[in-house]
Order: sequence, then C-alpha cells, then structure tokens
Amino acid sequence: MMSLRLFASLLFAGVAAGGALAAQTIPDQYPASLLYSKPVEVIPHVWTAIGQTAPPTYENAGHNNNLSFIVTGDGVVVINGGGSYLLAQALHDEIKKITDQPVKLVIDENGQGHAMLGNSYWSEQQVPILAHEETAAEIERNGEQALIAARQRLKERADMTFIKGPDETFQDKKVVEMGDFTIEVLYLGPAHSPGDTQVWLPEQKLVISGDMAFHERLLPIFADTETAAWVETWENEFEKLGAVYVIPGHGHPTNMAQVRRYTYDYLVYLRGKIGEHLAAGGDLKDAYYVDQSPYAHLDTFEELATRNAGRVFEQMEFE
Repeated sequence: MMSLRLFASLLFAGVAAGGALAAQTIPDQYPASLLYSKPVEVIPHVWTAIGQTAPPTYENAGHNNNLSFIVTGDGVVVINGGGSYLLAQALHDEIKKITDQPVKLVIDENGQGHAMLGNSYWSEQQVPILAHEETAAEIERNGEQALIAARQRLKERADMTFIKGPDETFQDKKVVEMGDFTIEVLYLGPAHSPGDTQVWLPEQKLVISGDMAFHERLLPIFADTETAAWVETWENEFEKLGAVYVIPGHGHPTNMAQVRRYTYDYLVYLRGKIGEHLAAGGDLKDAYYVDQSPYAHLDTFEELATRNAGRVFEQMEFE
C-alpha cells in the first residue's frame, strides 16, 4: 500500500521528475498476476494498478495503462475496462483481496483496446459500463480491429475477450454519488483520442485523467489526435480543475506540474518546433527529425518521437 507520506514524497520531492520510476525496461513487476503491477492505494480508498510505460506486448499482457478503482463504502467503481477479459478478471481478483464491496460500475476512459476490451469480463459480472458517446462510436467503428490486434499480440492471454460497448453514455458530465464519494465523470473537450474521459473527485482534489495526461513516457499522437484542441482543452478546462493528485493515463501517480511538463509542455514544444520548420519552408521528410532531445529520456521516445513529429507536421501544414 502506498502511504500518503510516500505519495507526498513522490509528488513534492521530485523523485518522479527524472523518470526514476519509469518501468519500460522491467518485464513484469507482478509475476503472480496478469497485471503488470500490483494495485497501490494512491489516497485513501483510491487505487491504481500502474501499467508498463511501454507499448502493449504479450509479456505485459496488454497492461500498459493505468487501471484504477475507487472503494466508495457502498461499492467499487472501476476506471478502465482493461485490455482483455483475463486482464479485467485479474484486476477483479485484486479488488476482492482489498474489499468485499461489489463492483457496481465500470467507466471506460476512451475507446482504445486497453481501455475497453475487458468490458467483456465486466459485462459477464453484470456490471454496467459507462462511457462517453464518442467512445461508444469509436468502439463500434474500430472495436473489431482492436480485438484482432489484441489476439495477435496476446495470443492465449486474449482468450474469452469479445467486443462489448457501454451500457450508458454521457455527453459532457455524469455525476455518480456512491458511498462516501461524489464522482464526476467528465468530457472536457477534444484531446488525445475520441471521447477522452476524466474522473474527478472534487472533495479529494484527485483526477483520474485518462489520456488527457501522460507521465514518464512520451505520449503518442494518433491520426485522429487533435493537438491544437488538446492544448486548448488543457488550458481552458483540465488545468482549471485545480487537481492536487493526478493518476495519469500512463505512468505513476503524480501532481499537475509533472503531467503538465510531459503532456502540455511537450505538445506546445513540438508544435513550436514544427511551426519553425514550416516557416522556414521545411518539408515532411525533414520534419521527422526536428529536435525533441529535451524529451529523449522518456520511455517510448524511440518508438514515437519521429512519428509524432510527422503527424504534427501534417496537421499544422493546413492549420
């Protein structure tokens, strides 16, 4: 269990600032489970199983994002369905070790495979699934492709996984009152992927950010990632929550300053470099090699940096 004193030291002593907690090179932190790591208690009653800061692989069982849950006193709310049936089952096994309260709700942070393929398990447990309406559309549009990719990558670790969309959708905000918690499920605006969802605990000042915020690893920019809109959503909505604690989509729990440094600041930096390149008459071929060295220490840098630059160039060329 992560004590508040330990968590405070991570937040304010800057241990995480240099990437010391990043785990891309550690094959498996919890061999007794399909989970990459054992759940830790971030603040009282709010837990997360931190995924590997690496692409999804057979070795990490597709657990490369954070799978969180809130033990409310009158049931458990799970944030992220998980990357497969068996991975969701493994998370449920850990929840049962912590509490005898039943899981009453699952919230998908977006429509990516590692956030929603485990809905197949939760649906069999008769647990309702909540997601943003754009997430539901993304699952319907690309869910089968995500499932095929997961089966190829995870092999038998994807057994019993099937596509299950949400039972309920929301547009801007859904408030869940359960036990001792007021839980605000928010869509703050376009960001990393369609329907990016944040779970905000106003009384605890903690946000489970989903892929709005990254820590310890380089964020990926997809074909449908709107980088200009992501920056705007961050400035106008996300930052104004005033969160003290942040459980990011990827990487260890931290504070707003750290996720700003590795998410918002990176987006602004890369867009600035590509803007300079465009102003100088540069083309796509050379855009891949704009200087991103201030972020070279982050996990997944080698996999993503050049691709990110190319996609930002393609966006900004027509802005």
